[in-house]
Amino acid sequence: IHGFKGHGTEDGSVESILAMSEDLAEYGVTAFHPTLYSSVEEKFLEDIKAIKEAMGKEKGAKILGMHLEGPFVSPNKIGVQKPETIHTVDLDFMNRLWEAAEGKIVNMTVAPEIKGMRELALDCLKKGIVLQAGHTDAMYENMVEGMQAGILHSTHLFNAMSQLHHRNPGAVGAVLIHPEMSCEIIADGVHVHRDLFKLLQRDKPTDKIVLVTDALRPTEQMEGTLYANKEEVVLEGGCFHRKVDGVIAGSALTMIQGVKNLVDFGMSIEDAVRCASSNPAQIMHHVNKGLLIPGRDADVVVFDKHFNVLMSIIGGEIKKNII
Repeated sequence: IHGFKGHGTEDGSVESILAMSEDLAEYGVTAFHPTLYSSVEEKFLEDIKAIKEAMGKEKGAKILGMHLEGPFVSPNKIGVQKPETIHTVDLDFMNRLWEAAEGKIVNMTVAPEIKGMRELALDCLKKGIVLQAGHTDAMYENMVEGMQAGILHSTHLFNAMSQLHHRNPGAVGAVLIHPEMSCEIIADGVHVHRDLFKLLQRDKPTDKIVLVTDALRPTEQMEGTLYANKEEVVLEGGCFHRKVDGVIAGSALTMIQGVKNLVDFGMSIEDAVRCASSNPAQIMHHVNKGLLIPGRDADVVVFDKHFNVLMSIIGGEIKKNII
C-alpha cells in the first residue's frame, strides 16, 4: 500500500505514515507494509527513514516493515514510476538502502532478468528479504533462473510484467506453471479481469495467493486535489488515472472491499479472508500474525454480511467498535 486518505509513503513524513496507520485500522487493517516506489537516492533514503522512525509509534495498524517496489526493475515495465529512478544492480546502493531502513526492509520487487540479479538476490536472501518478481520484462528462462536464486513471490500478478505467450510463457506463465511461486493480486476488477481469478484459483494453491490493494495516496480521500507519486490523478472507473495522459496510476481499493470482491468473483469467504491474512503472514515470515491460535497476536476484524467493518482489534486492543 502506497498511501491512504491523503497521506502517502512518498511524503517522507513520519506523520503521514502514522496517519495511514490510524486510518487503516478504521477500515479493518491490523498490519501493513508501507510500500515505496523508486526515487532518486536522497529522496529514497528520506522516505525509508520516515517509515523506520514511525515503527513502534503506531496508534492503529502495525507497521511490520517496508516493501521497496524497486529500484532494480525493468525500464520497460516501470508503470508510472519515473525512469530516472530505476537503477541497475548495485550492491553498495542496496546496502545504503538497508542501512537507512535499519534492517526493516521485509520485501522487495525486482526484475529477474536484469544483469547482476543473482548476486543481488543472494545478498538480499542473506538479509532475510523476501524477493518478488515484478515490473519485469523477463523471458520465461529468466524467471526460472530467478526462482533458482530465491525469487519465489510475485508483485501484482498480470500487471507490469511480461505476459503469457505460447512461445514465451513470460513472467505470468512462470508464476502459473510453478507451484512454488506465490503471487499478489489486485482484486479491484479493473487491474485484473474478474474471470482470471477463476483461472488463478484452479491453478494455484490457495495459500500461494495474496490479496493486495496497491492503494495510492488519495484512496478514500473525500475532498481536495488528488495526488499520487507527486502527480495529479483523477478517480475514474474504480481506479486512479494520471490527469496529464489518462494512464492508470494505481488502485483505489480498500482491503475489505478486496475481500468482498474475491467472494463476488467466486472465491469462498474462508479463502478470501486467508488471502488477506494468513497467506501474506506466512509468505512474509510474520510468525506471530495471520492465525487466531494461542501464542499469536490477537489481531481480529469483525465485519457484517455486507462487509462493513464493525470492530478492529490490534494486539488485543480495540481500535474500532461500532457493534
